[in-house]
Amino acid sequence: MHPIQSLPTPASPAPPASRDAALNKAASALESTFLAEMLKYAGAEQTPRDFGGGIGESQFASFLAQAEADAITKNGGIGLSRAIYAALKARADGQR
Repeated sequence: MHPIQSLPTPASPAPPASRDAALNKAASALESTFLAEMLKYAGAEQTPRDFGGGIGESQFASFLAQAEADAITKNGGIGLSRAIYAALKARADGQR
């Protein structure tokens, strides 16, 4: 029979610098995903009717839209990630 062991203690909270970096990364990822969806609805994934790339182009159009959204976010975005980061940070700091 195995001796009873205590449950592991929860990990200590992440240091503020690494926590802030993680929050910023999450906010940027959310903005990028949002922009990819907006590009999709704006028609960025539609292939041209004449001289298009065929079925391969339409299958990979979503990857192009996501890459474009990532580039937009990386170069400043539309300000959404800053607002999301501020909300996440306030919640993490207990300010809600």
